[in-house]
Amino acid sequence: MEVILYSTGCPQCNMLKRLLDSKNIKYTVNNDVGTMRKLGLTSVPYLSIDGELFDCAESIAWENKGGFSEE
Repeated sequence: MEVILYSTGCPQCNMLKRLLDSKNIKYTVNNDVGTMRKLGLTSVPYLSIDGELFDCAESIAWENKGGFSEE
C-alpha cells in the first residue's frame, strides 16, 4: 500500500500524521503546494492511498472502518 500525506504542517495535518504514526502506517509526506494544486487540492490534509485521494474526514472515517489494517 502506498500512502502519501499531502500536508502544510497545519494542526489537522499534524493530527492525521499522529494517527498514521499510531497505526504504524508507512507514508511519505508531500508538502509541495504546486503538486497539490496540480491535483486540484484546495485544502489539506489529504491522503493518497494507492492513488485514491481522501480528505481529512474521509481518511479518519476510512481508518475507523479498519482501512489501515496490515495488508
